[in-house]
Amino acid sequence: MATPRPILIVDDDDALRSTLVEHLALDGDFSADEAGTAREAEAKLAAADARYDAILLDIGLPDADGRDFCAKLRREGRRMPIIMLTGHGAESDIVRGLDAGANDYIAKPFRVPEVLARVRAQLRVFDNSEDAVFTIGPYMFRPSAKLLLEPVRNRKVRLTDKESAILKFLYRAGGKPVPRQILLNEVWGYNSAVTTHTLETHI
Repeated sequence: MATPRPILIVDDDDALRSTLVEHLALDGDFSADEAGTAREAEAKLAAADARYDAILLDIGLPDADGRDFCAKLRREGRRMPIIMLTGHGAESDIVRGLDAGANDYIAKPFRVPEVLARVRAQLRVFDNSEDAVFTIGPYMFRPSAKLLLEPVRNRKVRLTDKESAILKFLYRAGGKPVPRQILLNEVWGYNSAVTTHTLETHI
């Protein structure tokens, strides 16, 4: 089973945040963190161990306009999918949010299954885009290009399909140990009856 994808929910509506956190956790594909203000979200994103694969961002935060905050995140180089949540369904609001760098826009009230489906869709697009760049220690991993970069030493390592898939899966695990059999299942599709040293060779 794949490691849950971490999602940051930024909304000042406590009840809505709790509902989203609960449903994301129940879904099994996601884990959720939450913030009620732009400042709190910034602090979470700046943490040394911060890793969020997507952000659900309310347009009307108490200390910022969500669209301006979205634009700020993009200027800082944050490329993960950002889905705006809003009570405003006017075309001009949607256009402004998308122009600020949002990947999608959901008007309230919404159905939670729709939110989950849209998050999944955006993650699928992102994972296969040129924008997907994951930081692993001193390295930057670009799965779409199958490249491992070491900027400090100006080094590039070209990866095979399997090496890239292994790195992506281990990154998703967030530093937790991954059993050998799970890696085999996820990357090669092997069942438990298969005996092979293929994984060890790639590692």
